[in-house]
Amino acid sequence: MTSSTYSLRRGQLTTYFDRTAVEAWSRLTSDAPVSRIRATVRAGRDAMRANLLSWLPEDMTGKRLLDAGCGTGALAVEAARRGAEVVAIDVSPTLVGLARERLPEIAGPGSIDFRVGDMLDPWLGRFDHVVAMDSLIHYRSTDIVRALAELALRTDGSIVFTVAPRTALLTVMHAAGSFFPKSDRAPAIVPVTEGGLKRLIAKESALSRFSVERTKRINSFFYLSNALELRRS
Repeated sequence: MTSSTYSLRRGQLTTYFDRTAVEAWSRLTSDAPVSRIRATVRAGRDAMRANLLSWLPEDMTGKRLLDAGCGTGALAVEAARRGAEVVAIDVSPTLVGLARERLPEIAGPGSIDFRVGDMLDPWLGRFDHVVAMDSLIHYRSTDIVRALAELALRTDGSIVFTVAPRTALLTVMHAAGSFFPKSDRAPAIVPVTEGGLKRLIAKESALSRFSVERTKRINSFFYLSNALELRRS
C-alpha cells in the first residue's frame, strides 16, 4: 500500500515531466545539442543505463521486464533488442508519447508495451526483472523501500534501481541548481545513504527473499547516482 507522501510526490513529478520541463527533457534524451552542464547529465545517464543493462541477462528472450519510469524509452529499447517483453510505464503522457514516436524497429522476438500510469500498479502483472532508473530519487528512504516491497511481490528475478547518494558533492550540486532556469528544475531529489537504505531493506518482511547483490555509483559532475541490485534468493 503506497503512502500519502509517495502519492503526493508522484503527482508533483507528473506535473513537472508532463508540463513544466517537457522541452528540456526532450532535448536531454535526444542527440540535440545541450549546454555543458546538461551534457554531463546526459553522459551520466548514458553510463548508468549501460550499467543497469549490464546487470540484466544478455539474452532475455521470453523474459518479462518492467521499465518503471521509462521516460522516453531508451532502456526499454535496449532490453527489447535482447528479446525481452517490456512493459514501459511512466507518469507523464508527454514523455510516453515521445517514446512511442522515437521507437525504432525491434528485430527479433522482443517487444515494448508503453503505458501511462503508476509503476506500482499491480495490474501490470508479474515480471522476471524490474528496472527503476532515476524514478525513485525523489522519494524518501521509507517510500523507496515500500515501493521496492510492492514491486518484489510480483518480481521473480531481480530489481535494479537507482537512488541519489547523500554526499557533500550532491549538496554542492543542489546549491548550484540556480544555474538551471526555475522552470527546468524537478521536484527536489532526496539523497539517501546506502547503508541506511540497506538496513531498511533488511527490516522489510516483503523483501526477506531478496538481497542486495551489488552496487555501483556513477559520477558525471551534475549527474550523481547510486545503483543497487536486489536479487531474489
